[in-house]
Amino acid sequence: MTTRSESPAAVAAPALAGIGPERSPLRNLLRFMRRHPSVAIGGGLLLLMILIGILAPLLWTVDPTAIAPARRTRMPSEQYWFGTDMLGRDIYSRVIYGARVSLIVGFTVAILSSLVGLAIGLFAGFVRRADGIVMRGIDGMMSIPPILLAIALMALTRGSVQNVIIAITIAEIPRVARLVRGVVLSLREQPYVEAAVAAGARAPRIIMRHILPNTIAPMTVQATYICASAMIVEAILSFIGAGIPPATPSWGNIMAEGRALWQVRPHIVLFPAVFLSITVLAVNLLGDGLRDSLDPRLAKSL
Repeated sequence: MTTRSESPAAVAAPALAGIGPERSPLRNLLRFMRRHPSVAIGGGLLLLMILIGILAPLLWTVDPTAIAPARRTRMPSEQYWFGTDMLGRDIYSRVIYGARVSLIVGFTVAILSSLVGLAIGLFAGFVRRADGIVMRGIDGMMSIPPILLAIALMALTRGSVQNVIIAITIAEIPRVARLVRGVVLSLREQPYVEAAVAAGARAPRIIMRHILPNTIAPMTVQATYICASAMIVEAILSFIGAGIPPATPSWGNIMAEGRALWQVRPHIVLFPAVFLSITVLAVNLLGDGLRDSLDPRLAKSL
């Protein structure tokens, strides 16, 4: 009994099926990092700062609030890596623990302002009757510089991390709301949205299915810039004495305490300023990389 011979294409098909395996998630991640090096650099630096804040007790630190007048204003040495301040507190320990305050303020402000601004922007952009009223209030808030608005709000409350977060969040909400509103206005006139309206879809369904997903990318990029801005504003508030209490280790407080000895002990201001600059730079690099990768008009290759 003879069997029918299979064609060469039929024989080769199963063999060729396994020649091109799919790329693993790790390879895809490495490829993305090579295409967008600013994301890799910024994300790496930011991850390093996060690890420093989380692992602060394990990084050869001491109590950052421990006062030792006999050891005040020491220069950096083998025992005191970053020296000591006017009260004898270890600057290295205060700088390491200060990363927690800046990161908590930055991330919390970015998340809260993004959520509230997203809700306001969606409401103002999709509800035509409310657009004029809501945006006039937003314009009024944006006419005040964020730092001045934060100082005014802090003047009404006592200094604490929670109050600083609330004050900076209120100052940053208008920028997110205006961004989201602009995106919604452009999406509202798209054919697929008009088709959904003509089909009888309700506004909440249109917003959740067609509008909201298209606002995630620009809002994510904006959130990174808000995070960096919040860290700077928190340092400014602490530097002028209107923010976090001086006993709490934060980069702004350390620089404020060292400004009186800047000419003779510049290291007191230098080390927290360097850490703040690196953190803000990392967040900005991450934001630039995300903008380039998420915006198809700015992509270098398809």
